[in-house]
Amino acid sequence: MAVKTQLNGRKVYVVDGARTPFLKARGKPGPFVAADLAVAAGQSLLARQPFEPDVFDEVIAGCVMPGPDEANIARVAALRLGCGDKVPAWTVQRNCASGMQALDCAAHNIASGRSDLVLAGGIEAMSHAPVLLNLEMVNWLADFSRAKKPLHKLKQLARLRGKHLKPVIALLRGLTDPVVGLSMGQTAENLAYRFNISRHDMDAFAVESHRRLAAAQDGGLLDEIVTLYDTQGNYYQHDDGLRRDTDMVSLSKLKPVFDRKFGKVTAGNSAQVTDGAAWLILASSVAVKKYKLPVLGEIVDSQWAGLEPAQMGLGPAYAMAPLLQRHKLGIEDVDYWEINEAFATQVLACIEAWKDDVFCHKELGLKKALGEIPHERLNVDGGGISIGHPVGASGARIVLHLLKVMQREDARRGIASLCIGGGQGGAMLLERN
Repeated sequence: MAVKTQLNGRKVYVVDGARTPFLKARGKPGPFVAADLAVAAGQSLLARQPFEPDVFDEVIAGCVMPGPDEANIARVAALRLGCGDKVPAWTVQRNCASGMQALDCAAHNIASGRSDLVLAGGIEAMSHAPVLLNLEMVNWLADFSRAKKPLHKLKQLARLRGKHLKPVIALLRGLTDPVVGLSMGQTAENLAYRFNISRHDMDAFAVESHRRLAAAQDGGLLDEIVTLYDTQGNYYQHDDGLRRDTDMVSLSKLKPVFDRKFGKVTAGNSAQVTDGAAWLILASSVAVKKYKLPVLGEIVDSQWAGLEPAQMGLGPAYAMAPLLQRHKLGIEDVDYWEINEAFATQVLACIEAWKDDVFCHKELGLKKALGEIPHERLNVDGGGISIGHPVGASGARIVLHLLKVMQREDARRGIASLCIGGGQGGAMLLERN
């Protein structure tokens, strides 16, 4: 079913945005929890606005794994950003597209007249994903707490075994589909097999992602990034997962991760586990006029799609096609594209799917193939493989950066899209006048 954001004649504008550098997880909790990232991304953004933070109608944030002190993290961030007690805030979760879902919710409320000015975005600190107690340990602790007498407590302690201490790694469980029992990497292997995507092509895509991000950093093309400062006197200005020395030779030496015997998907051609946050300010024409706001672009339409969970990475192919159909657009009518790079093979599979007559007819209900997305117009400044993929934040990041690309290139139209764990896809159509 189509999900349109331009309702009742009210347009939805993006007027500004900012994000943190995306920081690669390195085996232990990073220097910032999710709420700290949200505040850091929002402080300079709100400070440069011609209105006070308490005039927002609402704050909406996407987040998949907020910490134990971050229940309804949107509200935590809103209060810390000075939005005040009276500005409501709420958190959404749609796995990898949570940040885009926050934007979509904000756009619907503006388009329908419920809101005029909304702070929306996404946050994730994947390095702080919880390590949980297993069920046997939880039951043991319950029995231990019920034992009142010292002797009874000693008897319960004697029942403690090594199996009770086996942790549940929430990040690994969260990146595994509970219905089909496949990790996200295994679903990527499915696409490599289905579309006959070679290891060479995956690695070449990964090398290009790093090359493009390096060029964007060197060219000062990522001005949406704000500097982070930690409590130890360190600062972070750039996405630190960039590997400038990555080449085909070094990538070819990496072993497959998800199918060790026959697979092609490696750590080098997959997105990085990352911490980061991104905010956008969405406004109606009423708010734009009232506060004399600049317009970065317009959210014209959005689409959510469902598909087989084992084919999860094809989500963008399913979600973007209805946007083109609904607005009578061809590939040539879209100036720039952002498809989140969960895996190199996943983006390549979406490209191949749209070139395939059988897929487009059978899966998308089209008479013929849509065609090929030009490589030079796709993820022009790198993507999740080089930048990282903090799952709650990526949907907001790609929308913000696509608008920035369209602005600098004086382009009119763009589409941002993600695959979503569990077998979904999300896409947004953006325009500039």
